Amino acid sequence: MSALATMLGWITFALAVMAVAYTLIAGLFLQRFFSAVRRSASSGDSEAGASILKPLHGAEPGLYEHLEGYFDQDQVAPLQIVFAARVSDDPALALAREIARRRPEVETAFVASATLHGENRKISNLINGMMAARHPVIIISDSDIGVRPDYLRRVRAALATPGVGVVTCPYYGDAQAGFWSEMAAMGLSYQFLPNVIAGVSLGAAKPCMGSTIALTRETLERIGGFEAFRDTLADDYAIGAAVRALGLSSVVAPVLVSHGCADTSFQNMFAHELRWAKTVRGVDPIGHLGSIFTHALPLALLSVALLRASPASLWLLAASFLARVWLMSTVDQAVGRPLGSWWLTPMRDIVSLLVFAGSFFVRSVEWRGAKFHVTGDGDLKPQ
Repeated sequence: MSALATMLGWITFALAVMAVAYTLIAGLFLQRFFSAVRRSASSGDSEAGASILKPLHGAEPGLYEHLEGYFDQDQVAPLQIVFAARVSDDPALALAREIARRRPEVETAFVASATLHGENRKISNLINGMMAARHPVIIISDSDIGVRPDYLRRVRAALATPGVGVVTCPYYGDAQAGFWSEMAAMGLSYQFLPNVIAGVSLGAAKPCMGSTIALTRETLERIGGFEAFRDTLADDYAIGAAVRALGLSSVVAPVLVSHGCADTSFQNMFAHELRWAKTVRGVDPIGHLGSIFTHALPLALLSVALLRASPASLWLLAASFLARVWLMSTVDQAVGRPLGSWWLTPMRDIVSLLVFAGSFFVRSVEWRGAKFHVTGDGDLKPQ
Protein backbone atom coordinates (compact mmCIF):
# COMPACT_ATOMS: atom_id res chain seq x y z
CA MET A 1 0.00 0.00 0.00
CA SER A 2 1.47 3.37 -1.00
CA ALA A 3 1.95 6.10 1.55
CA LEU A 4 -0.34 8.38 -0.48
CA ALA A 5 -3.16 5.83 -0.53
CA THR A 6 -2.82 5.31 3.20
CA MET A 7 -2.92 9.04 3.86
CA LEU A 8 -5.98 9.49 1.64
CA GLY A 9 -7.58 6.49 3.34
CA TRP A 10 -7.25 8.01 6.78
CA ILE A 11 -8.46 11.39 5.51
CA THR A 12 -11.61 9.81 4.10
CA PHE A 13 -11.93 7.77 7.31
CA ALA A 14 -11.90 10.97 9.39
CA LEU A 15 -14.41 12.64 7.04
CA ALA A 16 -16.67 9.59 7.24
CA VAL A 17 -16.56 9.61 11.05
CA MET A 18 -17.67 13.24 11.06
CA ALA A 19 -20.31 12.44 8.45
CA VAL A 20 -21.77 9.65 10.58
CA ALA A 21 -21.94 12.05 13.53
CA TYR A 22 -23.69 14.60 11.31
CA THR A 23 -26.18 11.96 10.13
CA LEU A 24 -27.16 11.19 13.72
CA ILE A 25 -27.47 14.88 14.60
CA ALA A 26 -29.59 15.52 11.50
CA GLY A 27 -31.86 12.64 12.50
CA LEU A 28 -32.42 14.16 15.93
CA PHE A 29 -33.26 17.54 14.39
CA LEU A 30 -35.67 15.79 12.04
CA GLN A 31 -37.46 14.11 14.94
CA ARG A 32 -37.87 17.45 16.66
CA PHE A 33 -39.12 19.12 13.49
CA PHE A 34 -41.63 16.37 12.72
CA SER A 35 -42.88 16.59 16.30
CA ALA A 36 -43.54 20.30 15.65
CA VAL A 37 -45.40 19.37 12.45
CA ARG A 38 -47.72 17.08 14.42
CA ARG A 39 -48.30 19.71 17.14
CA SER A 40 -48.79 22.61 14.76
CA ALA A 41 -52.34 23.93 14.92
CA SER A 42 -54.24 24.38 11.70
CA SER A 43 -56.76 26.81 13.15
CA GLY A 44 -56.78 30.59 13.30
CA ASP A 45 -57.37 31.25 9.61
CA SER A 46 -56.71 34.83 8.58
CA GLU A 47 -59.44 36.91 6.97
CA ALA A 48 -57.11 38.11 4.22
CA GLY A 49 -57.66 36.42 0.87
CA ALA A 50 -54.87 34.50 -0.83
CA SER A 51 -53.95 34.02 -4.48
CA ILE A 52 -51.95 30.85 -5.21
CA LEU A 53 -49.83 31.12 -8.35
CA LYS A 54 -49.11 27.85 -10.16
CA PRO A 55 -46.62 28.13 -13.05
CA LEU A 56 -47.24 25.25 -15.47
CA HIS A 57 -45.18 23.57 -18.19
CA GLY A 58 -46.37 20.25 -19.56
CA ALA A 59 -48.44 17.43 -18.07
CA GLU A 60 -45.88 15.72 -15.84
CA PRO A 61 -46.80 12.46 -14.00
CA GLY A 62 -49.00 13.06 -10.95
CA LEU A 63 -49.90 16.60 -12.01
CA TYR A 64 -53.67 16.09 -11.74
CA GLU A 65 -53.45 14.93 -8.10
CA HIS A 66 -50.97 17.68 -7.24
CA LEU A 67 -53.19 20.43 -8.61
CA GLU A 68 -56.37 18.95 -7.14
CA GLY A 69 -54.91 19.19 -3.64
CA TYR A 70 -55.06 23.00 -3.79
CA PHE A 71 -58.82 22.84 -4.36
CA ASP A 72 -59.30 20.78 -1.19
CA GLN A 73 -58.03 23.30 1.37
CA ASP A 74 -59.98 23.45 4.64
CA GLN A 75 -59.88 27.22 5.03
CA VAL A 76 -62.59 29.87 5.12
CA ALA A 77 -60.85 33.00 3.80
CA PRO A 78 -61.19 33.84 0.08
CA LEU A 79 -58.97 31.71 -2.15
CA GLN A 80 -58.00 32.16 -5.77
CA ILE A 81 -55.80 29.80 -7.79
CA VAL A 82 -54.03 31.30 -10.81
CA PHE A 83 -52.65 28.89 -13.39
CA ALA A 84 -50.07 30.35 -15.76
CA ALA A 85 -48.54 28.74 -18.84
CA ARG A 86 -46.75 29.95 -21.94
CA VAL A 87 -49.24 28.54 -24.47
CA SER A 88 -53.00 28.09 -24.35
CA ASP A 89 -52.82 24.46 -25.49
CA ASP A 90 -50.39 23.39 -22.76
CA PRO A 91 -51.74 20.02 -21.54
CA ALA A 92 -51.10 21.09 -17.93
CA LEU A 93 -53.45 24.02 -18.44
CA ALA A 94 -56.08 21.65 -19.83
CA LEU A 95 -55.82 19.48 -16.70
CA ALA A 96 -56.20 22.54 -14.49
CA ARG A 97 -59.31 23.62 -16.41
CA GLU A 98 -60.82 20.15 -16.00
CA ILE A 99 -60.35 20.27 -12.22
CA ALA A 100 -61.78 23.79 -12.10
CA ARG A 101 -64.90 22.69 -13.98
CA ARG A 102 -65.49 20.00 -11.36
CA ARG A 103 -64.83 22.42 -8.49
CA PRO A 104 -66.63 25.67 -9.39
CA GLU A 105 -66.75 26.77 -5.74
CA VAL A 106 -63.03 27.61 -5.92
CA GLU A 107 -62.15 30.80 -7.80
CA THR A 108 -59.66 30.20 -10.58
CA ALA A 109 -57.92 32.21 -13.29
CA PHE A 110 -56.04 30.99 -16.34
CA VAL A 111 -53.25 32.91 -18.03
CA ALA A 112 -51.58 31.80 -21.27
CA SER A 113 -48.86 34.15 -22.44
CA ALA A 114 -45.64 33.53 -24.36
CA THR A 115 -44.26 36.90 -23.25
CA LEU A 116 -40.76 36.45 -21.83
CA HIS A 117 -39.57 39.05 -19.35
CA GLY A 118 -36.09 37.54 -18.94
CA GLU A 119 -34.20 34.27 -19.14
CA ASN A 120 -36.00 32.62 -16.19
CA ARG A 121 -39.14 31.21 -17.81
CA LYS A 122 -40.83 30.29 -14.54
CA ILE A 123 -40.51 33.89 -13.37
CA SER A 124 -41.97 35.04 -16.69
CA ASN A 125 -44.98 32.81 -15.99
CA LEU A 126 -45.33 34.34 -12.54
CA ILE A 127 -45.09 37.91 -13.88
CA ASN A 128 -47.82 37.10 -16.39
CA GLY A 129 -49.91 35.31 -13.76
CA MET A 130 -49.73 38.24 -11.33
CA MET A 131 -51.90 40.24 -13.71
CA ALA A 132 -54.81 38.00 -12.70
CA ALA A 133 -53.98 37.67 -8.98
CA ARG A 134 -56.30 39.82 -6.88
CA HIS A 135 -55.70 38.99 -3.19
CA PRO A 136 -53.27 40.58 -0.68
CA VAL A 137 -51.50 37.29 0.14
CA ILE A 138 -49.48 35.76 -2.69
CA ILE A 139 -48.40 32.12 -2.52
CA ILE A 140 -46.15 30.57 -5.17
CA SER A 141 -45.95 26.81 -5.43
CA ASP A 142 -44.27 24.76 -8.16
CA SER A 143 -46.46 22.51 -10.29
CA ASP A 144 -44.98 19.28 -8.90
CA ILE A 145 -45.77 20.05 -5.25
CA GLY A 146 -48.48 18.07 -3.46
CA VAL A 147 -50.20 19.41 -0.34
CA ARG A 148 -52.58 18.28 2.40
CA PRO A 149 -55.89 19.99 3.25
CA ASP A 150 -54.42 22.01 6.15
CA TYR A 151 -51.55 23.37 4.03
CA LEU A 152 -52.99 26.84 3.40
CA ARG A 153 -54.06 27.37 7.03
CA ARG A 154 -50.62 26.55 8.39
CA VAL A 155 -48.73 28.59 5.83
CA ARG A 156 -50.92 31.64 6.41
CA ALA A 157 -50.63 31.23 10.19
CA ALA A 158 -46.83 31.31 9.88
CA LEU A 159 -46.98 34.36 7.60
CA ALA A 160 -49.24 36.20 10.09
CA THR A 161 -46.53 36.00 12.78
CA PRO A 162 -45.17 39.51 13.53
CA GLY A 163 -41.89 40.23 11.76
CA VAL A 164 -42.23 37.39 9.25
CA GLY A 165 -41.88 38.47 5.63
CA VAL A 166 -41.80 35.20 3.70
CA VAL A 167 -42.70 31.58 4.47
CA THR A 168 -41.44 28.43 2.79
CA CYS A 169 -42.02 24.69 3.31
CA PRO A 170 -39.66 21.70 3.38
CA TYR A 171 -40.47 18.79 1.10
CA TYR A 172 -39.86 15.11 0.55
CA GLY A 173 -39.65 13.20 -2.73
CA ASP A 174 -42.60 11.27 -4.15
CA ALA A 175 -41.71 8.83 -6.97
CA GLN A 176 -44.05 9.10 -9.95
CA ALA A 177 -42.36 7.23 -12.80
CA GLY A 178 -40.49 4.07 -11.81
CA PHE A 179 -36.94 3.24 -10.74
CA TRP A 180 -35.11 6.46 -11.54
CA SER A 181 -37.87 8.59 -10.08
CA GLU A 182 -37.56 6.51 -6.88
CA MET A 183 -33.83 7.22 -6.84
CA ALA A 184 -34.54 10.93 -7.27
CA ALA A 185 -37.17 10.83 -4.51
CA MET A 186 -34.70 9.15 -2.16
CA GLY A 187 -32.21 11.96 -2.76
CA LEU A 188 -34.80 14.57 -1.79
CA SER A 189 -36.26 12.65 1.14
CA TYR A 190 -33.16 11.20 2.76
CA GLN A 191 -30.51 13.77 1.95
CA PHE A 192 -31.96 17.12 0.92
CA LEU A 193 -34.73 17.22 3.55
CA PRO A 194 -32.46 16.30 6.51
CA ASN A 195 -29.89 18.84 5.34
CA VAL A 196 -32.48 21.62 5.18
CA ILE A 197 -33.86 20.89 8.65
CA ALA A 198 -30.39 20.51 10.17
CA GLY A 199 -29.20 23.74 8.56
CA VAL A 200 -32.20 25.68 9.81
CA SER A 201 -31.97 24.13 13.30
CA LEU A 202 -28.29 25.05 13.56
CA GLY A 203 -28.92 28.58 12.26
CA ALA A 204 -26.62 27.90 9.32
CA ALA A 205 -29.26 28.10 6.57
CA LYS A 206 -32.10 30.43 5.64
CA PRO A 207 -33.75 28.64 2.74
CA CYS A 208 -36.56 29.87 0.57
CA MET A 209 -37.77 27.10 -1.74
CA GLY A 210 -40.03 26.77 -4.75
CA SER A 211 -42.18 24.28 -2.85
CA THR A 212 -43.83 27.31 -1.25
CA ILE A 213 -43.06 31.02 -1.20
CA ALA A 214 -45.74 32.91 0.71
CA LEU A 215 -45.60 36.67 1.19
CA THR A 216 -47.90 39.66 1.04
CA ARG A 217 -48.44 41.66 -2.11
CA GLU A 218 -47.00 44.68 -0.29
CA THR A 219 -43.77 42.82 0.53
CA LEU A 220 -43.51 41.57 -3.05
CA GLU A 221 -43.82 45.12 -4.37
CA ARG A 222 -41.18 46.34 -1.92
CA ILE A 223 -38.61 43.88 -3.28
CA GLY A 224 -39.30 44.93 -6.86
CA GLY A 225 -41.89 42.31 -7.81
CA PHE A 226 -41.05 39.16 -9.70
CA GLU A 227 -39.42 41.36 -12.36
CA ALA A 228 -36.39 41.75 -10.08
CA PHE A 229 -35.62 38.03 -10.49
CA ARG A 230 -36.29 37.55 -14.20
CA ASP A 231 -32.68 36.52 -15.01
CA THR A 232 -31.87 34.69 -11.77
CA LEU A 233 -31.40 30.91 -11.62
CA ALA A 234 -31.98 30.61 -7.86
CA ASP A 235 -35.07 32.82 -7.93
CA ASP A 236 -36.60 31.27 -4.81
CA TYR A 237 -33.45 31.83 -2.72
CA ALA A 238 -33.08 35.35 -4.12
CA ILE A 239 -36.66 36.23 -3.15
CA GLY A 240 -35.99 35.13 0.42
CA ALA A 241 -32.75 37.13 0.57
CA ALA A 242 -34.50 40.23 -0.77
CA VAL A 243 -37.23 39.97 1.87
CA ARG A 244 -34.64 39.59 4.65
CA ALA A 245 -32.87 42.69 3.30
CA LEU A 246 -36.05 44.60 4.23
CA GLY A 247 -35.51 43.63 7.87
CA LEU A 248 -38.16 40.92 7.80
CA SER A 249 -37.51 37.27 8.57
CA SER A 250 -37.89 34.18 6.40
CA VAL A 251 -39.45 31.16 8.08
CA VAL A 252 -39.49 27.44 7.33
CA ALA A 253 -42.99 26.52 8.44
CA PRO A 254 -43.73 23.17 10.12
CA VAL A 255 -45.63 22.12 7.00
CA LEU A 256 -44.39 19.12 5.05
CA VAL A 257 -45.26 18.92 1.33
CA SER A 258 -44.35 16.43 -1.39
CA HIS A 259 -42.27 16.97 -4.52
CA GLY A 260 -43.24 14.74 -7.44
CA CYS A 261 -40.23 13.07 -9.07
CA ALA A 262 -40.76 12.05 -12.69
CA ASP A 263 -37.24 11.23 -13.88
CA THR A 264 -37.24 8.29 -16.29
CA SER A 265 -33.49 7.87 -16.86
CA PHE A 266 -30.19 8.28 -15.05
CA GLN A 267 -29.23 11.11 -17.42
CA ASN A 268 -32.41 13.01 -16.68
CA MET A 269 -32.07 12.58 -12.92
CA PHE A 270 -28.38 13.47 -12.91
CA ALA A 271 -28.97 16.62 -14.99
CA HIS A 272 -31.71 17.78 -12.60
CA GLU A 273 -29.61 17.19 -9.52
CA LEU A 274 -26.54 18.79 -11.06
CA ARG A 275 -28.59 21.93 -11.76
CA TRP A 276 -29.82 22.00 -8.16
CA ALA A 277 -26.29 21.45 -6.83
CA LYS A 278 -24.93 24.20 -9.07
CA THR A 279 -27.68 26.50 -7.81
CA VAL A 280 -26.88 25.77 -4.14
CA ARG A 281 -23.16 26.22 -4.77
CA GLY A 282 -23.86 29.60 -6.35
CA VAL A 283 -25.95 30.99 -3.49
CA ASP A 284 -24.13 29.34 -0.56
CA PRO A 285 -20.61 28.21 -1.54
CA ILE A 286 -19.43 27.62 2.03
CA GLY A 287 -22.51 25.62 2.98
CA HIS A 288 -22.25 23.63 -0.23
CA LEU A 289 -18.62 22.78 0.49
CA GLY A 290 -19.59 21.73 4.00
CA SER A 291 -22.15 19.32 2.58
CA ILE A 292 -19.27 16.87 2.08
CA PHE A 293 -20.20 15.71 5.58
CA THR A 294 -23.59 14.52 4.32
CA HIS A 295 -21.97 11.69 2.34
CA ALA A 296 -21.17 9.26 5.14
CA LEU A 297 -21.67 6.00 3.26
CA PRO A 298 -19.61 6.70 0.10
CA LEU A 299 -16.84 8.25 2.22
CA ALA A 300 -16.77 5.09 4.34
CA LEU A 301 -16.65 2.98 1.18
CA LEU A 302 -13.68 5.00 -0.06
CA SER A 303 -11.87 4.48 3.23
CA VAL A 304 -12.48 0.72 2.98
CA ALA A 305 -10.98 0.67 -0.51
CA LEU A 306 -8.00 2.87 0.32
CA LEU A 307 -7.23 1.14 3.63
CA ARG A 308 -7.73 -2.30 2.07
CA ALA A 309 -10.69 -3.30 4.21
CA SER A 310 -8.98 -2.72 7.53
CA PRO A 311 -11.11 -3.70 10.56
CA ALA A 312 -11.57 -0.06 11.55
CA SER A 313 -12.79 0.93 8.08
CA LEU A 314 -15.22 -2.01 7.94
CA TRP A 315 -16.70 -1.11 11.33
CA LEU A 316 -17.09 2.47 10.11
CA LEU A 317 -18.82 1.28 6.94
CA ALA A 318 -21.32 -0.70 9.02
CA ALA A 319 -21.92 2.30 11.30
CA SER A 320 -22.47 4.63 8.36
CA PHE A 321 -24.98 2.25 6.75
CA LEU A 322 -26.92 1.80 9.98
CA ALA A 323 -26.97 5.57 10.55
CA ARG A 324 -28.35 6.15 7.06
CA VAL A 325 -31.05 3.47 7.46
CA TRP A 326 -32.08 5.00 10.81
CA LEU A 327 -32.34 8.42 9.20
CA MET A 328 -34.46 6.95 6.41
CA SER A 329 -36.82 5.31 8.88
CA THR A 330 -37.21 8.64 10.71
CA VAL A 331 -38.40 10.31 7.51
CA ASP A 332 -40.62 7.39 6.54
CA GLN A 333 -42.34 7.37 9.94
CA ALA A 334 -43.06 11.10 9.70
CA VAL A 335 -44.53 10.86 6.20
CA GLY A 336 -46.43 7.68 7.03
CA ARG A 337 -45.05 5.40 4.34
CA PRO A 338 -41.72 4.22 2.87
CA LEU A 339 -40.30 6.67 0.34
CA GLY A 340 -37.50 4.45 -0.91
CA SER A 341 -35.85 1.05 -0.64
CA TRP A 342 -33.09 0.67 1.96
CA TRP A 343 -31.06 -1.62 -0.32
CA LEU A 344 -30.74 1.21 -2.86
CA THR A 345 -29.03 3.43 -0.28
CA PRO A 346 -25.40 2.70 -1.32
CA MET A 347 -26.14 3.40 -5.01
CA ARG A 348 -28.18 6.49 -4.17
CA ASP A 349 -25.48 7.91 -1.91
CA ILE A 350 -22.69 7.26 -4.43
CA VAL A 351 -24.66 9.17 -7.08
CA SER A 352 -25.12 12.02 -4.60
CA LEU A 353 -21.37 12.23 -4.07
CA LEU A 354 -20.82 12.30 -7.85
CA VAL A 355 -23.34 15.14 -8.16
CA PHE A 356 -21.54 17.02 -5.38
CA ALA A 357 -18.18 16.60 -7.14
CA GLY A 358 -19.64 17.51 -10.53
CA SER A 359 -21.08 20.78 -9.21
CA PHE A 360 -17.54 22.17 -8.97
CA PHE A 361 -16.92 21.69 -12.69
CA VAL A 362 -20.23 22.35 -14.45
CA ARG A 363 -20.46 25.71 -16.20
CA SER A 364 -23.92 25.45 -17.72
CA VAL A 365 -27.30 23.99 -16.80
CA GLU A 366 -30.25 22.60 -18.74
CA TRP A 367 -33.68 23.84 -17.71
CA ARG A 368 -37.02 23.16 -19.37
CA GLY A 369 -35.29 22.05 -22.58
CA ALA A 370 -32.97 25.07 -22.88
CA LYS A 371 -29.28 25.42 -21.99
CA PHE A 372 -27.95 28.34 -19.96
CA HIS A 373 -24.58 29.54 -18.77
CA VAL A 374 -24.65 30.54 -15.10
CA THR A 375 -22.70 33.71 -14.35
CA GLY A 376 -20.77 34.29 -11.14
CA ASP A 377 -23.65 36.25 -9.63
CA GLY A 378 -26.19 33.52 -10.42
CA ASP A 379 -27.76 35.08 -13.51
CA LEU A 380 -28.76 33.01 -16.54
CA LYS A 381 -27.32 33.61 -20.00
CA PRO A 382 -28.63 31.55 -22.94
CA GLN A 383 -26.09 29.40 -24.76
